[in-house]
Amino acid sequence: MTEPNVPSMLTLAPDLVVARQIDGRWLVRQISPTLAERLGLTPASVLGRDLRRLLAQAAPPLHELVDEAQVRERMLSGVPLRLPEAGATYLADIIPGGLGDDYREPLVQIRLRPSAVGELAPVAEVVGGLVGSSPGMREVYRKIGLYSASDAAVLVTGETGTGKELVARALHRGGPRRGKPFVAVNCSAISPELLESELFGHEKGAFTGAHREHRGRFERAQGGTIFLDEIGDMPRRAQSKLLRVLETGLVERVGAERETHINVRVVGATNVPLESAVGQGQFRSDLYHRIAVLRIHLPPLRQRLDDLPLLVEHFLGQFRRQYQRPIRRLTPEAMTLLASYLWPGNIRELRNVLERVFIETQAEVIGARAFAEWVHERQDFSPGDWGVRGGVRANVEPVVPPWAGGGGQPSVVDVSAHAVSRRPSTRPRHLTAEAMRTALQRTDGNLAAAARLLGVHRATLYRYMKKFDLPRDPRGDVPE
Repeated sequence: MTEPNVPSMLTLAPDLVVARQIDGRWLVRQISPTLAERLGLTPASVLGRDLRRLLAQAAPPLHELVDEAQVRERMLSGVPLRLPEAGATYLADIIPGGLGDDYREPLVQIRLRPSAVGELAPVAEVVGGLVGSSPGMREVYRKIGLYSASDAAVLVTGETGTGKELVARALHRGGPRRGKPFVAVNCSAISPELLESELFGHEKGAFTGAHREHRGRFERAQGGTIFLDEIGDMPRRAQSKLLRVLETGLVERVGAERETHINVRVVGATNVPLESAVGQGQFRSDLYHRIAVLRIHLPPLRQRLDDLPLLVEHFLGQFRRQYQRPIRRLTPEAMTLLASYLWPGNIRELRNVLERVFIETQAEVIGARAFAEWVHERQDFSPGDWGVRGGVRANVEPVVPPWAGGGGQPSVVDVSAHAVSRRPSTRPRHLTAEAMRTALQRTDGNLAAAARLLGVHRATLYRYMKKFDLPRDPRGDVPE
């Protein structure tokens, strides 16, 4: 029987119905023709697909919202959801729908409605130094507000430069420990030999060079929060001691004969998947489960480019106050240039390049030409090589940003010191059969996503697929 506050499937006309399999995956059981068309697929080709792979770029992750609705057994209403695969932003209603016909698989319905004008207007929302109003950042803010009052351990994930320490500080300031110390430790910046002493302290004479007793970071964070950055780089021995601290609340200094009771909240951060480190035996699985009770993921800047104008204005305001100079804005051409880059260094890289051009610019407006030197430096990058080779190129070539990607070569972004159009081209650019096949494989057969990857219109890609007789499905199904 349907609960009174949960609309029935008949009245919802859901855009998606997904069923959870025994292995934990959400598989598509039903999709509306309209949504399938927006994805460049047919309803029949979507059935049985893994939701996590079908809408891999959804922000916030759609499969996590579905998990939450199913676990809480109540509807999530009006969640801002960006679907780059469909090229649109929606407000999503996630509704638990009982069990399937076999009485084993939980069903969840997903209804999407276009966001009305102004509902997702770019407002410069700042939470704990984090700036942005994109769906991905709104999800981060929601979790910060939800988790701040808890004492449970939190794992913050995200690429380098996304602001993981800002999240940790926001959690600290938003909770009951706000008046107590916040202590940050970069686990990769301290040698393995010293990390244990730095975290847990040591007694006088505990080892050569220990001329006095030393209070570790855990003791210094008493009553407050300790932030363990790059926790995945922690040596195994230190992991074992950290696990005991989390389980017992007791810290034993190196060389001590007694333990000290501590009361701290632990927030860890990593820019690499800890699950992989566990699988490779580099990180203890029992510690992983203790440290990842709650999780917050910070999306990379390239997945929330709607926040770029807000971030630019935020940093320009900081620099105006710092340098006492009246530089007000970037030209539209300069903003287009920045939006064409994929930002491997994320917010940190954006701030650094803006400070550079701010210092170098004498006018009140920063144009695209101010970024010319930076563009040439980025064009001299190659994966794994952060050095700048001498000489200036006569021809502008695509920038290949050196960020860690999941296999294969990184995407190529064509930038210049002038305006860069971000509209998909209606004419083919290097549409070889191999290029199209690679794009389709990387996007799991999603025509719209593959077209964006190749920089062409979806209709152009489809026409040339027909010309080369290429299948849409990378597994070999013939295109319709």
